[in-house]
Amino acid sequence: MAIKFVAKALFPTVFGNFELYCFEDEKNNPHFALVKGKIENEKGVVCRIHSKCLTGDALGSLRCDCREQYQKAMRYISKQKKGVLLYLEQEGRGIGLVNKIRAYSLQDQGYDTVEANLKLGFRADEREYSIAAEILKYLKVKSVALITNNPQKIEQLKKLGIKITKRIELKIKGSKYSREYLKTKKEKMGHLIIDEQN
Repeated sequence: MAIKFVAKALFPTVFGNFELYCFEDEKNNPHFALVKGKIENEKGVVCRIHSKCLTGDALGSLRCDCREQYQKAMRYISKQKKGVLLYLEQEGRGIGLVNKIRAYSLQDQGYDTVEANLKLGFRADEREYSIAAEILKYLKVKSVALITNNPQKIEQLKKLGIKITKRIELKIKGSKYSREYLKTKKEKMGHLIIDEQN
């Protein structure tokens, strides 16, 4: 999927100072890159690819670990000389916000996150990472050290021509509300999750 650069601006955050790049895809969905330091033509740039999660990132939901992952990744990047966090418009593993709430309702009835997506007619994970690859190529990053617990993300990016020098794990604390969610990600989706409570 093609992306176009829209604008960039200085972006001070609670995690430090970044540059915020805004892009749009063919459907006019916005995607962002938070860049620290010089990453152009650099190798092994610390990188997190984060899918938008309004319920977790902004509303503080405890049903998922998204906000925790975002904050830990930003803190990690802030300690590096250079790094980038891509914030993609892929709510609910790509099914959108409204369908995500429908999936929540099914989870309240006893379905896990994978079963709920399937019952709604979606795959367990509808996300794809061509937009992330295009943004990294636009930013002229030569290779990345990827912050992720998701091996599928690594495989997709490699197929899209992104060189990954290493994986940086995210240890997740979780909560009593996200315990089954994390278990499903680990057992049914192959995520390499280390639960800090275990």
